[in-house]
Amino acid sequence: MSSSLLCGRPSLLKLRRITAAMRSCCSSLTCGRQTVNGVDLYYEKAGSGNHAVLLLPGALGSTKTDFQPQLKSLNQDLFTVVGWDPRGYGQSRPPDRDFPLDFFERDARDAVDLMRILGFAKFSLLGWSDGGITALIAAAKNPESINKTLVWGSNAFVSQKDLDIYNSVRDVSRWSARMRAPMEAVYGAQVFAKTWQAWVDGIAQFARRPKGNICIDLLPLIRCPTLIVHGEKDPMVPSCHPHFLLKHIQGSRLHLMPEGKHNLHLRFPEEFNKLVEDFLQEGQKD
Repeated sequence: MSSSLLCGRPSLLKLRRITAAMRSCCSSLTCGRQTVNGVDLYYEKAGSGNHAVLLLPGALGSTKTDFQPQLKSLNQDLFTVVGWDPRGYGQSRPPDRDFPLDFFERDARDAVDLMRILGFAKFSLLGWSDGGITALIAAAKNPESINKTLVWGSNAFVSQKDLDIYNSVRDVSRWSARMRAPMEAVYGAQVFAKTWQAWVDGIAQFARRPKGNICIDLLPLIRCPTLIVHGEKDPMVPSCHPHFLLKHIQGSRLHLMPEGKHNLHLRFPEEFNKLVEDFLQEGQKD
């Protein structure tokens, strides 16, 4: 069952949120909502190309915080680009975000089902950080639906080194004001801090599994063309992770960006978008 921006009888708070969302969209974007697996999900869509692409944001991320250079600048004649806010993130609230052990699988199911409801039987995935993990799971479990997959800043397991990194950024009050600002604009300072700490606890769960497994067992099931991008100055994701993905995803390729950090697609949007467009067009018939 789907819902548009204006259907039903939403609360005053929801109406205000919806109105703000509509105003925030530039004229080239279509903003909307769909009820997917019992949750009202917010999305933005740009372009009218035959190749549909879904953008999957990072931890606590949203279309507003994570993908504006892609929604605005990827070739809209070639691609239909969809950004979404996973349940509990951004404008897909309520519900409040929680982190059960299967939260990546839940996001993968929501993402694929959203695209199917929007009418896309086959589409490609661009996943950043947590969104990359979600993309890998979605590609493995839905081979009939996924055309190509591109991930960056992502990992298939959690090691002690990763835990040390996550714990080092647990306290958002120690972040710079510039780093906090986009998330605090979406969530408010208190909700952001609380939800971020819940994420750290949620991702730490995987370290207690054998080999720190998040989705190791699913990697060999990915059959679509897969490009792994890694910023060589990424402080959040050690280089062992992209090389592990390369080794275990059949036919995948690794592209290194020497100056790239964790947010390489935001810091170098022109270079990144060109890389995306070239990859998605490989093997396409004129």
